[in-house]
Amino acid sequence: MGFQMKEFLDFTFTWREVLIAALTTTILMAVLAQLLGVVLGLLAALGGRSRNMVIKGVSGLYVWFFRGTPVLVQIVLLYYGLPSLLGFDPFPKQYGNLPELIGGAFLAATLALGINEGAYMSEIIRAGILSVDSGQAEAAKSLGMTPGKTMSRIILPQALRVIVPPLGNEFNNMLKTTSLASVVGVTELLLLAENRFGGTFRPFEPLIGICVYYLLLTTLWGLVQGRLEKKLGAGLNRNEEAGFWARLLTTSRGAPHSGGVR
Repeated sequence: MGFQMKEFLDFTFTWREVLIAALTTTILMAVLAQLLGVVLGLLAALGGRSRNMVIKGVSGLYVWFFRGTPVLVQIVLLYYGLPSLLGFDPFPKQYGNLPELIGGAFLAATLALGINEGAYMSEIIRAGILSVDSGQAEAAKSLGMTPGKTMSRIILPQALRVIVPPLGNEFNNMLKTTSLASVVGVTELLLLAENRFGGTFRPFEPLIGICVYYLLLTTLWGLVQGRLEKKLGAGLNRNEEAGFWARLLTTSRGAPHSGGVR
């Protein structure tokens, strides 16, 4: 048996067009899911600080459920369970004349990943908001600023210094979590490798191949994240700035300032 370099190279180079499509799917899904997660996380964090008990309760229930259940189960529940509940399929294979990439499986997986990410982002954003001295909000109130303006113009801009590092780590993790979308038939990197070794019965080489591509994606993002953190002055001081390898080996879900562990 052993490792066959030819099989590895065939997967890497012969399937060039299919690989590019799978990489595009992986990156697009990660970006869209992370954006959705940030929006939902911000709403949930603000909802958790609301004086309205209904809004606060809904926010707490959302975070509790999606932090407490596996994201893989959430993907399957949304894709297979929701159509059964609704009585129709909101995730058809293809939506009209849109590209086949934007199909039901892709949409369901992206929504599930984004909704799940929102529960974690809410804790990260909440931690960032709490890191800002409460006296600044009181000073803004004394100047006649509304709570909305205080949050958007004073609190959140300063909270970014605390939010950006774990946010970057969350996106790094999202790039890898997209592999779970293969369970509902999204042709991303993992499913591509499974299709490859399904015909050759040699799983090791294609799986090593996708590991190389995941490493490439996360390494490139680590470089981008470092530039963003430096530009925004993220971190409390220079001594606490994480190096390139530290960012690669650490995820915000295990970091003290992330607001929790997944």
